[in-house]
Amino acid sequence: MFKDRVEHRWIETFVTALEYCKVEAGEEVAILSETQSREINVHLTELALLRLGARPFHVVMPTPPQSAPVPVRSTGASNVVQGLGPVVKALSECTMVVDLTVEGMLHAPELPGIIGNGARLFMVSNEHPDALERLLPDPALTEKVKAAVKKIRAAKEMTVQSDAGTDLTIAIEGSPSAGVWGYCDRPKTVAHWPGGIVVAFPPANSVNGTLVLDVGDVNLTFKRYLQDPVTLTIENDFVTGIEGTGTDAELFRRYMAAWGDRNAYGVSHVGWGLNPAARYEAMTMYDQRDFQGTELRAFAGNFLYSTGANEFAKRYTLGHFDIPVRNCTVALDGENVVEKGALAGEFAEAAE
Repeated sequence: MFKDRVEHRWIETFVTALEYCKVEAGEEVAILSETQSREINVHLTELALLRLGARPFHVVMPTPPQSAPVPVRSTGASNVVQGLGPVVKALSECTMVVDLTVEGMLHAPELPGIIGNGARLFMVSNEHPDALERLLPDPALTEKVKAAVKKIRAAKEMTVQSDAGTDLTIAIEGSPSAGVWGYCDRPKTVAHWPGGIVVAFPPANSVNGTLVLDVGDVNLTFKRYLQDPVTLTIENDFVTGIEGTGTDAELFRRYMAAWGDRNAYGVSHVGWGLNPAARYEAMTMYDQRDFQGTELRAFAGNFLYSTGANEFAKRYTLGHFDIPVRNCTVALDGENVVEKGALAGEFAEAAE
């Protein structure tokens, strides 16, 4: 669909995103990538940093062999650094790291060591620059995301319901929560681009009920809009039942079972999208090679349900699903933040 050619407008796109991250002239910035990274994004990052007068250098890791029993996609937990001390040290001595690994370092075990001395890490999702250009960070969205983080951190309970049959109750009191608005401008912070989402990592034994994935909902691990409903029964965080007669349910059951790991059935995080620029239909416009799916995690009003690793509940696994669910009503302590798939209350303006 696209030629992987450096376009002037994409350099400007990356310059603007890095300006939001407060990159300064003379700043030493590490560009972390791997041999399977999207090369055009690596080039655009370098050119944009040079345009800003920064002093970039590259850390390029060999993409490691795959050890999982099935393909691994969209985990946010890249394993390219492999715990190598010299790499972590080099990255930690910078004030900024631009992360261009395929899966991203968002949940990687080396992340605390990289940002512990004050570095900020800016994760550029493995999207084609055409999508990144449309989804430039928007400072106007920042305050909405910060307000959502404040609200979710103050809440004790999240409920999720839909006409399709979803009825979930999630105890989130004290849950670690995070919001991403698409850029990072403070030490020891992490952000990914595109942004516009808030999530909570529920504590152990806190998620119960039924989640119905309806026709048209999205399984981002498979990069697929569902063609048939799938009903998940969730008991004390774990998917205990996967019901459905179509291909989607079969794919779900097979992928979950392939891990041979109960933690793959656990809840990772829950939240909702706030970004009015992110488009639900975007996946139809890109070849799978050119699409990572970060945009669909953030489209305004979706309920994002994710399975897999939740370090705060002491569960670790590479098995992972991100599933944006439409047409849900999401409430915090009885106050709707999403109503039937549309942002509600103080967040409604973000959908306009």
